Amino acid sequence: MTEATPLGGMLAAPPPVLSDAGAADLLFRHWGVEGSLKRLTSERDLNFHVQTAARGYVLKLSNPAEPAEVTDFQTRALLHLEGRGLPVPEVIRSRDGATTVETPMGRLRLLTYLEGLPLHLAPRSAAQRQAVGAMAARLARSLAGFSHPAADLFLQWDIRQAAHLAPLLPDIDAADRALCVAVLDRFRAEAAPALPGLRWQVVHNDLNPHNLLVAPGDPDRVAGILDFGDMLRTALVCDLAIAASYQVDAAAPLESLAGFAAAWHREYPLLPDEARLLPLLTQVRWLTTLAIASHRAKSWPENAAYILRNAPAARAGLAAFAPLPAAEAARTVARACGLE
Repeated sequence: MTEATPLGGMLAAPPPVLSDAGAADLLFRHWGVEGSLKRLTSERDLNFHVQTAARGYVLKLSNPAEPAEVTDFQTRALLHLEGRGLPVPEVIRSRDGATTVETPMGRLRLLTYLEGLPLHLAPRSAAQRQAVGAMAARLARSLAGFSHPAADLFLQWDIRQAAHLAPLLPDIDAADRALCVAVLDRFRAEAAPALPGLRWQVVHNDLNPHNLLVAPGDPDRVAGILDFGDMLRTALVCDLAIAASYQVDAAAPLESLAGFAAAWHREYPLLPDEARLLPLLTQVRWLTTLAIASHRAKSWPENAAYILRNAPAARAGLAAFAPLPAAEAARTVARACGLE
């Protein structure tokens, strides 16, 4: 990461370019699949929903700046999760049995398409929050035994890298900047020294409402987990904080965070220090969202609506937690998990 590219290569690079006709040709040539193609939104890759008479697929073209070992990391994780009862995409092998196809535009993969209603379009409820917390914990627990040489990559979305956000703070709206600076100062003083001593493993790292599906007739049931593109090895509690940041109710911030943590804890028990750090790390995720989204929206204004999709919720979360005493927040979460 340099001053010229403060987000690093993968987040600084524009998405790959491929025509619909070119995608259809590659799809048939390598997988023997024909169907209608529809482009899907993506932050740094190019994805197509492929619908055939029998089923749906997702054709994924990775960003050219993404190293081959990182693409393999994501693919191997999905293979590791097969047969574990989790609603995750299945990797489809090509005609010659490969999981990835190299092209001049980037690496191409074909996954099954998961049916369901995107969580951000579904009505929200406390029961849904509990279900998401439990599913997030089950996913993390299933990944606990997985390792890969590319797992320790640098990604600015990793909460433990928050100190690197400083160059992006000027891009945040002035009304939010002071609060973001205060959260970053607390991260440096309290969280950064503690994280190395906590549990580490490979995690999804991006369970936001655009990456989760619920059953259309039962929005309290999680039906799909999407997009393993931000996956890496980091402190386990960072994964919980990311998922929690999208589940906090700004009208009852501490109560909703504690409830979400308790749902996770029942599936994958937390350590006391992890529970106490959760409120601060959740705020750091909101800071990360605002900093990266504000910076990238200025670089790619044509994609700004998608890039900034989670910014309003991040602002609301930071504002809701700002007046809460930090020690009280930490104790409340620990108490909800039976750790205090």
